[in-house]
Amino acid sequence: MTKGGMESVEVFTTEGKGRGLKAQKEFLPGDVIFAEPAYAAVVFDSLVHVICHTCFKRQERLHRCGQCKFAHYCDRTCQRAAWLNHKNECSAIKRHGKAPTENIRLAARILWKIEREGSGLSEGCLVSIDELQNHVDSFGEEEKKELRTDVESFLEFWPPHCQQFGMQFISHIFGVISCNGFTLSDQRGLQAVGVGIFPNLCQANHDCWPNCTVVFNNGNHEAVRSMFHTQMRIELRALNKISPGDELTVSYVDFLNLSEERRKQLKKQYYFDCTCEHCKKQLKDDLMLAVKAGESKPSADTVKEVIQLSKDTLEKINKARMEGHYHEVVKLCRDCLTKQEPVLGDTNIYLLRILSIASEVLSYLQMFEEAADYAKRMVDGYLKIYHPNNAQLGMAVMRAGVTHWHAGLIEAGHGLICKAYAILLITHGPSHPITKDLEVMRVQTEMELRMFQQNEFMYYKMREAALKNQKIQVMPEPSNENAPSLFHKKE
Repeated sequence: MTKGGMESVEVFTTEGKGRGLKAQKEFLPGDVIFAEPAYAAVVFDSLVHVICHTCFKRQERLHRCGQCKFAHYCDRTCQRAAWLNHKNECSAIKRHGKAPTENIRLAARILWKIEREGSGLSEGCLVSIDELQNHVDSFGEEEKKELRTDVESFLEFWPPHCQQFGMQFISHIFGVISCNGFTLSDQRGLQAVGVGIFPNLCQANHDCWPNCTVVFNNGNHEAVRSMFHTQMRIELRALNKISPGDELTVSYVDFLNLSEERRKQLKKQYYFDCTCEHCKKQLKDDLMLAVKAGESKPSADTVKEVIQLSKDTLEKINKARMEGHYHEVVKLCRDCLTKQEPVLGDTNIYLLRILSIASEVLSYLQMFEEAADYAKRMVDGYLKIYHPNNAQLGMAVMRAGVTHWHAGLIEAGHGLICKAYAILLITHGPSHPITKDLEVMRVQTEMELRMFQQNEFMYYKMREAALKNQKIQVMPEPSNENAPSLFHKKE
């Protein structure tokens, strides 16, 4: 079954897994299999004043809707593009006296769209909203209680003159949001800023080692034509060669967890047991639990002790980060690494987690040489574990490259930036803001590397003078959030 621009994929049904997507033609790494605009999307409650409600870009100054005073936009183009979806919301917010929570706003936008277009197949959609999984029957007591609260709040907000829907259908919509809400990120792809429903993407099944990745594209603000200026969409991109008839899969969770942990997370959030090859055969688990090789192999008790210490340290680190005590974070990392290094192997996930935090926080504190050493070790471990075209791997390699450049290690910095660029070209594509930034860095570090190879002494002299004349670019403050996960699950 294909429809409106979705000719290259087909929906099929498999035993045990339900619906899935299948390729109709061959794709190569980096190919866009399909792009899909949101059926409906909203900005998170906490960010409504700093994120554009149309394209989900973070902007310094936003225009506010003059009527409801709630919605914010980049410019008139974004505001005009939003009107069809915002019109009913605008008057409902004025009538209600305040804007409801993001879940209620998203449900309302979906139901207003159904009121306008019906609940059948929308243009370009392979399935209708009616057909999406809601998993309401699998909800636990706490989730059922939240669902009842959401439905009650929705009914208070929903205007009496609009089409009235039955309780069962409203519950279905909230179930769909809970299980299929996709995380929207800002233009840098580093912070989750909203949630949207993309019916076609919802058909892609999970695999811990997928052949596709999803990237959120905020549209092109340089484009004059309104359609391209604000055309926010997701893109499903191929990670390796895909043949006609192959199932298209994406990963709902970060791979950098033991197979048992990933399975627990998938069961809790998405109500299925993962049967992918990596989970069944526990592939890469041995690497993620690696201990120091050599003649004096540590005892099982010592390993257990160090892993417990690592878990305790990570909790203390989270607390110190929340409070902005970054020097305390560095001390905790150094102490933990001293205990981990004689015991854990270089791909052990507990070691890698501490190395990642240490390199990020030290970079922020401008202690670049120590940060670069930790970043290099982190990347070496990641390269042995992650899929070679994993977006999170690409971002980690990019961070390590920038850290090396700041430390004046131009050769290693340029090499890492080139490696990151090759990965992100596949996962994000050449026109994504991150890839464009990386291309600028790649060109700059290549030029600096040539200068360094011609005359090392002069290179350092010029670098020193340049850094004196310009304020060193401060690394962004370390985030306490993980990279945005694929699907948004209400906590």
